[in-house]
Amino acid sequence: MKPTAEVQTEGPTRGQRFHTPVFIVGCVRSGTTLLYHMLLSAGGFAVYRTETHALNLLEPRFGDLSVRKNRQRLMEVWLDSKLFNESGLEGEFITTKVLDECRNGGDFLRIVMGEIARKQGMLRWAECTPEHVLCLPRIRETLPDALIIHIIRDGRDVALSTMKQGWIRPFPWDRGRPLAACALYWEWMVRKGREDGALFGANYREVLFEDLVAHPARELARLSEFIGQELDYERIRKVGIGSVSSPNSSFSSEPSQFNPVGRWRESLSQQDLQILEGLCGDLLLELGYPLSHVGTALNGRLHLSRLRATYLNWFKLKLWAKHKTPLGPLLVTKKLTWL
Repeated sequence: MKPTAEVQTEGPTRGQRFHTPVFIVGCVRSGTTLLYHMLLSAGGFAVYRTETHALNLLEPRFGDLSVRKNRQRLMEVWLDSKLFNESGLEGEFITTKVLDECRNGGDFLRIVMGEIARKQGMLRWAECTPEHVLCLPRIRETLPDALIIHIIRDGRDVALSTMKQGWIRPFPWDRGRPLAACALYWEWMVRKGREDGALFGANYREVLFEDLVAHPARELARLSEFIGQELDYERIRKVGIGSVSSPNSSFSSEPSQFNPVGRWRESLSQQDLQILEGLCGDLLLELGYPLSHVGTALNGRLHLSRLRATYLNWFKLKLWAKHKTPLGPLLVTKKLTWL
C-alpha cells in the first residue's frame, strides 16, 4: 500500500503533544470507531464511548453559543440525550460550567470532555465523530492545538457498506444507482478532509484502514510518536475496549475469520465496479489502491462527469447551508432525535 503523505511543517514536541486532544475523523464506515477504541484501550484517555456531534450537529442546531439562551437550549437537549448519559457527569454542575464558560462548539467539547477526563483521573481526551472530518476548519479555529488523525479506507468497501446501511440517499432519478452516490460521498469527504487537514500542518496525520488491520503494531507505533503517547499493541489487545475485542476485529483470537479488506471483490458486479472506479478511480490511485482490470474503462465518459458534478456540488451546497445559513437548524434537527 502506498504510504500517505505527511506534512513536514514543524509541530509540537512529543511532550507538548501529550496533553492535547485527539480527533479521529474520516468518512463513515472507514474504521474510525476501531481506531478510537484502540486509543481508549491504550490508557491515558478519558473513556467516552459515543460520538459527541458537537460541531456537525449541536453547533449548527443551536447557533451562536456566545448567546446565553442558545447555550441553555443546547443543554436542555443534551441533558436528555445519550450523549449526556454516557458522560457520567452531574447535570447541574456541567450545565453551570457550560453556561458560564462556553462560547462555541469547541468550547463545549473542551469543557465536557475535559470534565469527563478530570472525573476519570485522565490527562487528555480523544473524540470520534466521523463527520467532524467536514469541520476541520472549525476545529482549527476553536481548538488550535488539536491533533487530527484521518483514517481512510478503500472507497469501494466504504461505498458498499454505506449502500447496505442506506445512509446516503441518491436523487429520485438515481434510485437504481445508489452505489454511485455512496462512492462520490466517500470521495468528497476524503478530499475535503485531506485539503482541510493542511490547516493543521504537522498536527495532521493520515492512516489507511487496511494498513491498520494488516500491521496494527507498526501503525500504532507510528501514531504513538504523533500523539506523544505510547500505544502498546499488547496492552490494547489485553484491555480490548469495544471494537477491539468484538468478533468483527482483527484483534480477535482468530483473526483469520475476520477480513474487512477487499470485500468489494466478491460483492460488486462488474458493471457497478466499472461505474464506481470510473467515478472515483483517480482518488483510489492517488491513495495507493490499485484499480481492477476494468477500472479505467469509463474514465472521462460524459455521463459520469455529469454525475460527479451533480453529487459533489449537492454535498457542498448542503454543508454550506448547514453551517452558513438560517437553514442549518432545519437540516440537523431530524438527526438530533436519535442522539
